[in-house]
Amino acid sequence: MQNRIGIGLAAATLTLLALAGCASSGTGGYGQPADTPTTTQTPAPPAGDAAVLSTADSSLGTIVVDGAGMTVYVFDNDTVGATSSSCSGDCASNWPAVPAGSGDPQRDGVTGEVGTITGVDGEPQLTLGGLPLYYYAGDNAAGDVNGQGVGGIWWVVGPDGAKISG
Repeated sequence: MQNRIGIGLAAATLTLLALAGCASSGTGGYGQPADTPTTTQTPAPPAGDAAVLSTADSSLGTIVVDGAGMTVYVFDNDTVGATSSSCSGDCASNWPAVPAGSGDPQRDGVTGEVGTITGVDGEPQLTLGGLPLYYYAGDNAAGDVNGQGVGGIWWVVGPDGAKISG
């Protein structure tokens, strides 16, 4: 009986620690759920190719996706027009930058201003409407929008570059 209580207390403690780390809106959890993977294979344009941004219909309306159909997100802690991302460390592991590739980004249905900044990895990162774009490690397939609203600070983006927070 005491062994079960000890195991239960240990599990509860680990759960509380995980939740505490996820509640940070600063330099820790970035609203990341405790069960979200911390690594992902970032889709990247082939060497020498430009990135592609297009639109797709989703449960949230028309959203911006990359050339492979993966949803892209914006981060409330970023500043429009800034030359760098506010997402680094654990944040960048869970929310990898959308790479710009080389050449001018191609766009299909995207009306907002597309640009680039130097990402935290030193490589060009796409921006839309002046905000850096990110993938979410919890999206596994084209069209997934699992990152929508995470921590109240991560949002899919519309074709005009505005976040979709509804």
